[in-house]
Amino acid sequence: MAARAKDEEPGTAGEKETDQPQKRRVGRPRRIDPEAIVDVARRILQEEGVAALSMRRVAKEIGATPMALYHHVRDKDELLMLTLAGTAATLPRPELPEEPRDRLLAVSLHMHGILLRLPWVVEVLSLGDLSDKGAMWMVDEIIGAGEACGLSPDQAVHAYRTVWHCVYGDLAFRNAMTRRAEEPDRKRYFPDMLTEADTAELPHVAPLTPRWAELRDAYDFADQLSAVVDGLLARAAGPGRPTRSHPQADTP
Repeated sequence: MAARAKDEEPGTAGEKETDQPQKRRVGRPRRIDPEAIVDVARRILQEEGVAALSMRRVAKEIGATPMALYHHVRDKDELLMLTLAGTAATLPRPELPEEPRDRLLAVSLHMHGILLRLPWVVEVLSLGDLSDKGAMWMVDEIIGAGEACGLSPDQAVHAYRTVWHCVYGDLAFRNAMTRRAEEPDRKRYFPDMLTEADTAELPHVAPLTPRWAELRDAYDFADQLSAVVDGLLARAAGPGRPTRSHPQADTP
């Protein structure tokens, strides 16, 4: 038996011990460049929106497994925060007027102008408490200007929230109109759904439907936000009462 084993061809009985499959060694996950993660996530957000972003999608595009990505990013919310972080820092701060009412309006319009150029950021912010810490200077300026105009701290915070609702609402509407314009064959409903027969029930809206597009295009966000700011600051008492001016809104 020993002699026959000696004559065995390589790879047969003489290598019996090597026939067993080798166990894969478990080590640390492959190092993933954090900048690569952020770059891929930002590109997906810019091109396709929040709905297209997922941990699996990012992992696939950087050539890693989802499990490997989770060693670097906890979840999708953290991925969105990483993508937002530093966005505001890449944009220059404007020169702001000294008069607090005008400063409040100028910062609000600056915020609107930035987000008008970054629709993906608007979509991310719509998810709730996600934000870029580097953009908080605008919130601080608005609240501070409100207090300088005589608002209490609580009133100033509420005024900021009202301004933000105006800014976000206008941007959300603009983004929706941009998406609709990309589908020229899509059936339009409002205002086409209204006819003269609706005048009795809608005596103010129905007669305006032939001019609705004209009125929409003539809408001046800066002017309307200026009126909102004046209304908010009218609650203030004392020497900080505002004077009205109309800076121009940023345009892309």
